[in-house]
Amino acid sequence: MSNSNEFLGTGRRKTSVARVRISAGTGKIQVNGRTFEIYFPLESQRMAVQQPFVTTATSGKYDVSINVVGGGPVGQAGAVRHGIARALIEADAALRPLLKADGLLTRDPRMKERKKYGQPGARKRFQFSKR
Repeated sequence: MSNSNEFLGTGRRKTSVARVRISAGTGKIQVNGRTFEIYFPLESQRMAVQQPFVTTATSGKYDVSINVVGGGPVGQAGAVRHGIARALIEADAALRPLLKADGLLTRDPRMKERKKYGQPGARKRFQFSKR
């Protein structure tokens, strides 16, 4: 499926799914065909995306190609971070303890709760009146 110098990782957060492909290179990051600085304009999102590389001191060693769908910008940044961390483990299993210690391998399970019938939202109830 993938050639020997490419490593794949799938990251998820909320309703976002990121398919990450890393290969040895100079540190270029492309998200959905755009540079990642353009795709993630906020510094906090960029930091989240780069966190696995900072943690493992591998900044600038890999070129990253990402395809991300679903959710919003923050959820997508979290999904990309998860996918990069998983792809780095595929590339070098020795990095696992570092990534695990920083909590980058844990899939964030928090999602929007579904709306229930007989009430206006997930937990809110319609106004109660005795008569």
